[in-house]
Amino acid sequence: MTPTQVLHETSAGGIVLGSSGEILLIKVRNLKGERVWTFPKGHIEREETIREAASREVEEETGYRCQILKPLPTARYRFKRGTQLVQKQVKWFLMKPGFKVTRHDAAEVLETRWLSLAKAENLLRYPSDLKLIEEVRSFSNSKAGEHRR
Repeated sequence: MTPTQVLHETSAGGIVLGSSGEILLIKVRNLKGERVWTFPKGHIEREETIREAASREVEEETGYRCQILKPLPTARYRFKRGTQLVQKQVKWFLMKPGFKVTRHDAAEVLETRWLSLAKAENLLRYPSDLKLIEEVRSFSNSKAGEHRR
């Protein structure tokens, strides 16, 4: 029996936070063919920085050109793609929307939706996405505190 080789992948993506505290989710089909809500992300292309990849992926998958506000914690997880074990890391960034430049990528994204953090939390299923909601909530609360001063 040969040991299973682990494939290491890095992706980049963004959590888009609107001015009223809502976030932008996408609905996609996962590897099992299930429809799931998540955040826009994708592979880093050759000669592309992580920030450039995150911005490009968000624009392709949502249609919004965004500005990066700050890095968020990197998500790390494992999954199987067929018989291949994949060790994945996703570099996340908190972003604010600029303007809508195009429609979302209908071949990859079934739907996009702006939601409150609480409603988004009810739709998200991946543990790493739920951890990101907590990061966004902390950021939003700290910004609200700054405005009250």
